[in-house]
Order: sequence, then C-alpha cells, then structure tokens
Amino acid sequence: MMNIVRVMALGVALLSAGAWAGESEDSQAIKHLMKHTWERPNAPLQVKPVTVEEDYAIAGWTQDERGGRALLQRTDGAWRVLICAGDGLLEEALLLDVGLDAGQTERLLTRTREAERGLSDAHLARLALFGRPVRVDSEHSHSAH
Repeated sequence: MMNIVRVMALGVALLSAGAWAGESEDSQAIKHLMKHTWERPNAPLQVKPVTVEEDYAIAGWTQDERGGRALLQRTDGAWRVLICAGDGLLEEALLLDVGLDAGQTERLLTRTREAERGLSDAHLARLALFGRPVRVDSEHSHSAH
C-alpha cells in the first residue's frame, strides 16, 4: 500500500513539474511582474505569449476587453517594462530606437511572431488594441494600463 502512495505522489510531482517545464524562469518572472503591477481583483491580467531574447522580451497581455504588448528589459537581474504598445512593438524601428541591436531585434521579432501564430484572431486583435507606443518609466510602472 505504501508503495502505491509513493508512486502516485511521484506521478503527481512529475506531472506538476512537466506543466512548468515549458515555461522559462524569465517568462514566469515577467508574468509575475506584470500581474503584480496591473492585475486587479475584478480584472485578471492574462500574459501570453512571452518571448525572450537575451535581456529583452515582448509580452502580450489582455485584461477584460483590452490588450496590448509590453517591451521589457532585464537590468541587474530584474525585469522592467519599458514600453506598452499594440502592433507598434512588432516594428523593427521602435526596437532599434530603444537600444536593441539588429540581431536581437530580428530574433525577438521572429520568436514573437512564431509564438503569436498559435493565438486566435480575436486574441491577436486584442493585442493590437493598445495603440501608439507609450514609454513606461519606473515611477509610473504601477499605474493601470
């Protein structure tokens, strides 16, 4: 009987680990940051997809009927939001202007487009809603979108 309990416990642990295995530590940290910053009890924030290239990331987000994308940068081991936008974050010029080099820009945009291929048309439309890029400084990073 004890062996069955151990085997079942091990199976549950392995299944739980497998659910997290597909998500990187960076992705988890980015989701946590964005949820901590903008989620409200009556308005959960969904962060999907998250793509990372070196010290930069693009995270799609939806909340109620709104949505957009955020450009993040890792500095001293911590992620921070630099810009919120809609489809503007998929433009090379914006990423180059922020400080990514050409290679980082190309790789990040390629990964983001690949990740977004699996989303529904409705989800993609919500990611485009934010509109023009807005820089987010550290003093205002806890305000609502």
